[in-house]
Amino acid sequence: MVQQQALDRAFAALSDETRRGILTRLGDGPATITELADPAGMTLTGIRKHVDVLEAAGLVTTEKVGRVRQVRLGTERLDDAMAWITFYQRLWERRLDGLETYFTLRNGTKGTES
Repeated sequence: MVQQQALDRAFAALSDETRRGILTRLGDGPATITELADPAGMTLTGIRKHVDVLEAAGLVTTEKVGRVRQVRLGTERLDDAMAWITFYQRLWERRLDGLETYFTLRNGTKGTES
């Protein structure tokens, strides 16, 4: 149940374009709130709200360094989300492979009966 709630928070956080942009930017390295706000054309308060959502989901970590707040990419929840996606990707690949095999055999059998 706890893992499901963590996945729910991660996917909810990822559903927003601005938050995905923040994660993309953090892939290049840590950034301050100001550095995240400038390219997004947002206020510090606005960007901070997005960072708070990402932090609650475990996707980023923040640390006060002097007078600024440094934001870093957190990988743990992304790893959990990727594991969930990979599980279902493999499941659907197996199902589609089975369907392809079924139609190949069915069409091959029909072709020899004619």
